[in-house]
Order: sequence, then structure tokens, then C-alpha cells
Amino acid sequence: MISIESVTLRVVEALDVCGIPFLLVGAFSSNHYGIPRSTKDADFVLQLKSAVGDDFVRALGEPFDLDPQLSFETTTGTYRQILKYRGAPFTVELFLLSNDPHDQERFKRRREIQLLGRRFWFPSPEDVIITKLRWARSKDKDDVRNVMSVQRGKLDWPYIEKWCNGHGTIALLQEIRRSVPDI
Repeated sequence: MISIESVTLRVVEALDVCGIPFLLVGAFSSNHYGIPRSTKDADFVLQLKSAVGDDFVRALGEPFDLDPQLSFETTTGTYRQILKYRGAPFTVELFLLSNDPHDQERFKRRREIQLLGRRFWFPSPEDVIITKLRWARSKDKDDVRNVMSVQRGKLDWPYIEKWCNGHGTIALLQEIRRSVPDI
């Protein structure tokens, strides 16, 4: 049975072959900095002006299906493509890097991390918190709490507070921060 990790690794390899700068976000990034949870998708931010094309599909190989159409994603205000591995119960979402100031900043601040014998690019733990607060679904709030718990004492709070003030999520940040002991 294929795993979400092996599919994610194949996507990273294809992105590297095509020279596409990326950021692995979503549950993979919060799992790296916090307490791991299961996920049914892998989310990437790609530094591209348009959709991935035939070179990327060739680099992936079989049995991937890529929706060639970009769809607008309202929460992030950007465009995405959906990638599926045939017969697997999960998806890969490929988001284009938006012009949003925080989206640009988190991409500049990305960190190289070695996993599974390969180079991955993750957002900083601060940027994971900021982005998850913008989504603010129940699982995102849990991810924020878990990243805060594991990264305690290592976070750049002025940076986080600056962006949360700008996004209108400062009250939620403070509420979650109060719920995490010893921060």
C-alpha cells in the first residue's frame, strides 16, 4: 500500500528535477514542529507564475493524475492544482505562491530540512502558526497549540504578533497561547 509520505517524496523529487522552488506546508509542516497527526493530503506552495506542466508530469511518472486546470482557493487567495495518486485515498494540492505579503515572507524564510534522505523546504515554526491561525479550523487550532507546546522558548513572538495583528488573528493567538502551559 502506498503511503502519503512516499507520494510526497515522489512529488519533491519531481519538483527538484524540474527546478521548481517549493515549500511543504499544511499538516506536514505542523507535524514537523509539533505533535504529529494523520493527514489525507500534502500541501505545497510553488514559486511559479502558472500551473505545473508536462515536464513535471513526466518527472512524476505513473500512476499520478494531475488536474491541468488551476482553481481559485478562497482562504489563501491563490490558485491551486490537484494531484492524485491513482488508487490512494489522499491528494496533493499544489498552491501557487501568492502576492500576499505574509505568503511572500514565509517563502523567503523557508528552511531546508533533511528528511527521508532528501532535501525538503518547510516554513519556519512561526510561519506555521501564523498561517494556521488564518485558516482557523479546529485541526488548525490544535496544530497551533501543538507547535507552541513543542517549540516553547524557541519562537519569535514579536514576529508572530506582528503578522497576527495585521491579519486580525491576534485575539485567537492570545487565546490559544493562554491554553498552552509554560509559554
